[in-house]
Amino acid sequence: MSVDGVGAENGDGGADEPGWDVDPDDESGAAVVAAVGRQIRAWREAAGMRAAEFGAAIGYGEDLVYKVEGGRRIPRPEFLDRADEVAGAGGKIAAMKQDVAEVRYPKKVRDLARMEAKAVEVEAYHHHNINGLLQTEGHMRALFASWLPAYTLDEIERVVAARMARRSVFDRDPIPSLSFVQEEVTLRRPVGGTMVWRRQLEHLLEVGRLRNVSIQVMPTHREEHPGTGGLIEVLKFPDGSAVGRSEGAFSGRPVSESKQLRILELRYGMIRAQALSPRESLVFIEQLLGES
Repeated sequence: MSVDGVGAENGDGGADEPGWDVDPDDESGAAVVAAVGRQIRAWREAAGMRAAEFGAAIGYGEDLVYKVEGGRRIPRPEFLDRADEVAGAGGKIAAMKQDVAEVRYPKKVRDLARMEAKAVEVEAYHHHNINGLLQTEGHMRALFASWLPAYTLDEIERVVAARMARRSVFDRDPIPSLSFVQEEVTLRRPVGGTMVWRRQLEHLLEVGRLRNVSIQVMPTHREEHPGTGGLIEVLKFPDGSAVGRSEGAFSGRPVSESKQLRILELRYGMIRAQALSPRESLVFIEQLLGES
C-alpha cells in the first residue's frame, strides 16, 4: 500500500499499487475479500473486458486486478469506485466498500475495536507507551517507524489507520466512561521529535478535559505500585459483563471470570489511588508542555 494511494508504474509496464495483502489466518476477513473479488470479476467479464484492459481503464495494473479478483489483495475504496464506473455496475461494486472497510484492519485490532465500541467503561494503565486511544497520528507513525523488525510503509499505514479508527470511541452516544493512567516516562519520551511530542501533549490536554475522560499520571518517584507487572486494561459492557487483561497476570491472556476481573480491578484501583489526581495530572502535562 502506498502512502498517497496512487499506483506506480512497475517494471513490466503495469500500474500496480502496493496494497494490503490478505492475512491467511483471518478466515472471516479472507472470505469477505474473496467474495468481493468474485463480484468484481463477474462484472468485468460481463462487460467483456480482459484483466489487462480493465486494469488500464481503472488506472491499475493487470497483476493487481488478478490479485483483487482472486481474493489475495484488499482493494482500496478508489479501486472499487473506478471498477464500478468502468464495468457499468451502477453502484453495486462501489457499495462493497462498506464490506471491505472493516476487514482491511488486522483481526486483532478489529476484535478490540468491536469491544471498545460496546463498552460503557474503559480502564487502562500503560507503562511503556501512551495508550493507543490517546495517541496522535504523528505519534503513532513515529512509534511504529521505530519498531524492530522494521515495518514496511504499507504496514505502518495499515496499523495507523486501524488505530485511528478506534478513536471513534470518543464520539459515541451515549458516551462511555474512559479512565487512563500513564506512567510519567511515557509523557517525557519525545517520540517523533519535539514538534510531534508537543502536539501529543496538547492532545492529551484536550482529551483530558472531556467530561467523560480521566487521565492520570503515575509519577516515576513512586517507590512501588501494583502496575510494575505491566499494562492493565478492563472493558465493561452494558449487560454487566466485562473483559480484561494484564501483562502481569493470567499469562497476559484476556479474562472474563469475575474472580480474575476482581484482581485486575483491585490492581487498577490501587494504581489510580497512587497516581496524581486528574486535575494534578493536567497541570503536570501543562508543565511538560512548557518545558518542551
